[in-house]
Amino acid sequence: MTSPVSGVVSAGVSAAVAQAMSQAEEAHWEIDGLRLAGLCWGPQDGQPVLALHGWQDNAASFARLAPQLTGCRVVAVDLSGQGRSSFRSADATYQIWDDVPQLITLLDRLGWQRCALLGHSRGGIIATLVAAAAPQRISHLVMLDGIVPEAVPETAFPFQLGRFVSERDRALARQARRYPSRDAAVEARVRNGFNRECAETLALRGLEGDSEQGWAWRIDPRLRAASAVKMTDGQIRATLGAIRAPALLLRAGRGMMQHEPLVELARGHIPQLRVTQVDGGHHFHMEAVVDSLVPDLLAFLAQD
Repeated sequence: MTSPVSGVVSAGVSAAVAQAMSQAEEAHWEIDGLRLAGLCWGPQDGQPVLALHGWQDNAASFARLAPQLTGCRVVAVDLSGQGRSSFRSADATYQIWDDVPQLITLLDRLGWQRCALLGHSRGGIIATLVAAAAPQRISHLVMLDGIVPEAVPETAFPFQLGRFVSERDRALARQARRYPSRDAAVEARVRNGFNRECAETLALRGLEGDSEQGWAWRIDPRLRAASAVKMTDGQIRATLGAIRAPALLLRAGRGMMQHEPLVELARGHIPQLRVTQVDGGHHFHMEAVVDSLVPDLLAFLAQD
């Protein structure tokens, strides 16, 4: 179900982002008893592209890039526990693979037999898992400064599980930090390395509250807690080797993918992988640098 976006606060964002948000359609779907929300750009009959945001971000992170992908129908979803989507139940988890069946169901709801995946950071990792688990559903894979997690040894399993158990109850009981003003909440993101426009863009659908109760980022605290299980080297190699779609990794020069062996591992296992270095930070897809990358992205999405 889609509807025009209303009530968008444009203060602090560029005219281009404000226009993009005003052109977006708000959407939501009920999947597995949860409400998934998102934003859509482009014609209904355009090339289908599912966009997955990074950790603690939301669908608005694609506001600058999505409208420039002419001829594409871009659906950017708020992953569970973030943005305007539901938090998961107390007995559920936020493992990266927990999103995979939800997203495959979402493709069914959208009527997309095949689509391109566009994922940033943690969203790029989840996109990789989807492309490996359902290769027949994915036409192209674009990863923005994220591809797979770093492997952990099998011997770390009991330690990791113990961390998860010890942090789970604290995360469930934790209340979101509230800031005295909207500006103070945005400033907290700026202190964590975001430029102000990126933080303001994410705030468009990531902040909730008022002057009396204070403002909080709408993120399930469990997303900040330890995962129960992490992938081993063998699992990562098998995942990368199962990807059949043409794949493009845009690696930010000042981003988080500075672990060269991880990139080489991907080169050695994904059959159709191209790696391009980008002069930007981890959220380069929200900054002006991404504008110059659009022609190459469109050419990649057009290839068979």
